[in-house]
Amino acid sequence: MSKFSFLVNPISGGGQGKVIQKYVPEIMKSMGFADADWTCELTDGSRLREQIRTTAESTETLIAVGGDGTMSTVLSVMLESGLADKIRIGLIPLGTGNDLARVLNLYGTFVNKGLLFLVRRLLVAKSRPFDIWKVNEKFVLANYFSSGIDACIAHDFNLDRATGKISSKSVIANKLHYVFRFFADRNHCLGKAKLRVCDKDGIWIEKDISGYRTVIIGNIPSFASGSNPFENGNMADGLLEVVPVPNLGAFFGGLAFGTVPLLGRLYKKYFLKSLHAKEVYLDTSADEFHQLDGDDLSRRVGTEVHIECGCKVQMLTLEEGI
Repeated sequence: MSKFSFLVNPISGGGQGKVIQKYVPEIMKSMGFADADWTCELTDGSRLREQIRTTAESTETLIAVGGDGTMSTVLSVMLESGLADKIRIGLIPLGTGNDLARVLNLYGTFVNKGLLFLVRRLLVAKSRPFDIWKVNEKFVLANYFSSGIDACIAHDFNLDRATGKISSKSVIANKLHYVFRFFADRNHCLGKAKLRVCDKDGIWIEKDISGYRTVIIGNIPSFASGSNPFENGNMADGLLEVVPVPNLGAFFGGLAFGTVPLLGRLYKKYFLKSLHAKEVYLDTSADEFHQLDGDDLSRRVGTEVHIECGCKVQMLTLEEGI
């Protein structure tokens, strides 16, 4: 049984994963860990889930090196395997959005202090409970789910990347292309859509959101690379924050003001209210766009989306006071 195991996505961050793998032995040695105390391997997409499960069964702490997609797969395996309460999970962020890493104070630490500093902090970091959610009994929600214009943008972005329209692999190029996709998809609205949520008191609330620009369902207080349209979000309270967004003004307001201390709180209280839910049903048309933790889920969930709590994991964090 190793103390730490690193699973490194070799293509995340434009190939930074392979570079990081080379530095792990030196870092671990500098901190006094013997070779038997840790493992490190590159992930293979064709057997990724098997790799994660095998690693989780033989380590105390699994540290994923990659983006939100990599972490989402790790958490999915934790839920399916029943290993969620047996190990701790850490993350070295190399993705485009890195929303989970932002709220755990990992992304800023990595960008501002570097790999060596982040790994040293992670190896002695405390963990905190973290909710993970089931979507239609098949998928795992760690960060957020949405249907509407932002999901349409994610769908077209992934399509452009798959067909070679995005030539660069850099994070900056990806973000610039997201801006391009927004202007191309700016007219998208939800078709016929109905939202049903079960609040913290067990009361069901139903809302017709046909024609809305999007509905955003969040587990963490970060969305789309660091914005925060959610009111009073908590990652371990067994509740999701559900935000129906009626128009582009409200959408931009949530993105622009959500993280501004006083203005953001007032805006979300009076103009972009969150519904706090322990279970969610969303009915949409068959051709609607959906995204899960930044990945396109369109045409894969049918016309009814059901989200319910799955379990909790222990996540390494550098948050102050944790």
